[in-house]
Amino acid sequence: MRSRGSGAEATIRAVSVLSDDTRRRMFDFCRRGGRAISRDEAAAEVGISRKLAAFHLERLVDAGLLRTHYERSGGIRKVGRAPKMYEPAETELQVSIPPRRPDLLAEILLDGILSQDDNADGDAEAPDGGSGGLEAARRAAFRHGERVGAEERARSRPGRLSAERALTVSEATLASVGFEPTRPRPGCVRLHSCPFHPLAESQPDAVCGLNHAFLTGMLSGLRATTVHAVLDPKGGECCVEITAD
Repeated sequence: MRSRGSGAEATIRAVSVLSDDTRRRMFDFCRRGGRAISRDEAAAEVGISRKLAAFHLERLVDAGLLRTHYERSGGIRKVGRAPKMYEPAETELQVSIPPRRPDLLAEILLDGILSQDDNADGDAEAPDGGSGGLEAARRAAFRHGERVGAEERARSRPGRLSAERALTVSEATLASVGFEPTRPRPGCVRLHSCPFHPLAESQPDAVCGLNHAFLTGMLSGLRATTVHAVLDPKGGECCVEITAD
C-alpha cells in the first residue's frame, strides 16, 4: 500500500491510521464488501454515529487506504448531491524495518530475463566469464539505477556535482526509493542495511553484484563523475558504498 506521500514515512502513517480499532474494522468491512460503501453503512457496521464514521473514513482516505467518488445508491436519481462513497485503493501495504525492496529486485530480474530472451541467439556465457543470465540481470540493474538517477537529476537540476554535492544528492536519491543510506565517515555514503535482504544472505555474490550495478547506474544517471560505487562487504551491513574519487 502506498499512501499519500512517499517511502517509509507514508507507509508508517498508513499503519498508524489502522492502529485504531474502529478504523481498522471499517477498512476491513470496506474491503470485504466488494463494492463502494456509504457513511451510513460504515456507521451501522461498527455501531457509531454517521458524523463520527465520516471522520474515520476521511482519515483512511487521507492515509491513501481508501478512495472516494459520488454515486446514487441503486442508481436511483434524486434531487441534490449524490452521497460520497468509499472503496479500497488498489494498492498493497508492506511494512519492513529496515526497508526492503523485493519489488525492485523482482523488476530487475524480470528485466534481465526478458532482455536475455531478446538476445537468445547470443553466447551462453557472459563476456566476463559469468553466466549469461546473471550478466543480463546486472545490466538490467544498471538500467534501473540509471533511470532513477536521471529522474532525480531532471527533478532537482543540481548542475555540476562536486564530490560532496554528489554524495549528498546520492544519499537523498537512495532514501527516496526506499534504501537506508548513512554517512559513516567523510567522503562516503554507505547503505546501512541491504534492501534485498534476506536473499543477500543465501546468494551474496549475485545480489551484491546487482546492488553494485544499480548504484553504479544511479551515479551515471545523476552524472556524478566525482564519486563511484565500490563493493566493500562488512558484517551486518550492505556490501556497497559510494566514495569520492
